[in-house]
Amino acid sequence: MSDMEEDAVLSDVDGDEETKEVTDEDKVQVCQLTSETIGQGLSLLCRTANRLAHAFVKLDLKDKGLNDIAAISSYIHIRFLDLSNNLLTDLSPLSSLTHLLWLKVDNNAVSCFKGQPFTQLTYLQWLSIAANRLTGLDNFVGSALESLNLTGNGIQDMTGFQSVCFTNLVTLELRGNHLTTTAGIDLPNLKRLYLAQNAIKHLEGLEKLECLNILHLRDNQVESLDGLSQNMKCLQYLNVRGNLIADEAALRCLGLVSKTLRALVLSDNPLVDSPDYRLSVLMVSPLLQRLDKDPVSSEERDEAQQRIRELKEEEMPEAEN
Repeated sequence: MSDMEEDAVLSDVDGDEETKEVTDEDKVQVCQLTSETIGQGLSLLCRTANRLAHAFVKLDLKDKGLNDIAAISSYIHIRFLDLSNNLLTDLSPLSSLTHLLWLKVDNNAVSCFKGQPFTQLTYLQWLSIAANRLTGLDNFVGSALESLNLTGNGIQDMTGFQSVCFTNLVTLELRGNHLTTTAGIDLPNLKRLYLAQNAIKHLEGLEKLECLNILHLRDNQVESLDGLSQNMKCLQYLNVRGNLIADEAALRCLGLVSKTLRALVLSDNPLVDSPDYRLSVLMVSPLLQRLDKDPVSSEERDEAQQRIRELKEEEMPEAEN
């Protein structure tokens, strides 16, 4: 299985995952961070950036009931940090950890970025802030970020996702937010976009996603694939399972990405119950290798090609008249 196909299978499944929302009842103790707690969580001894000494660069602080991490600011050599499953609202002490490469802050109570700490983290490549209380990005800048996970927040629009803020972003996860449209996104280097479990009705602004390989839109309210663009020259996998696509006309824009599209998931849409459903899809996107969970057979492909030829022949006399 190729990397694309493996990613496609995984991204179809991940729409079923739900990030657990942490409540105060889940916390048996609320506390501030101490040097003793930090010492217990440190690991991975490495040479420091100036190569003149050694320091522990990995710190695990998940499930500690923390509501304050001020003590972390002096541990400037940390590169890998897990703060998941705490009660944090303020991440500003992280601004001094300028060597951070990997940061996980899932299941906390962050609603904004006080002090804009991420502007200082110029080496941060992987960031997950899933299941917090964010409604927007507040001029968030992550120039080195390659992967950003914001699943399970309250983000309402895509206007914060601009190329000037996320130059190197390749993977963006926004499952389970409050999005109603894709308008506003401008990330020409993005390769994987996961938007399942929102309330998206319209596909807009996608023409700027020129490098996108995977688009995952499961469990939204999309009625038409209008909005797909011929500028999406790399799109190989599209998942619109569990939307409101009801007729063949809604598939018209599939033709704009048919040269590259190899896997399409349309199950749990009203269209699937129509006669000759698979045939109608293959007529618009004849190079598909997989439709829903089943590979496209050579017989199906031949039948679609035959039907396309017949339609062209029927159109020729009309054109002559």
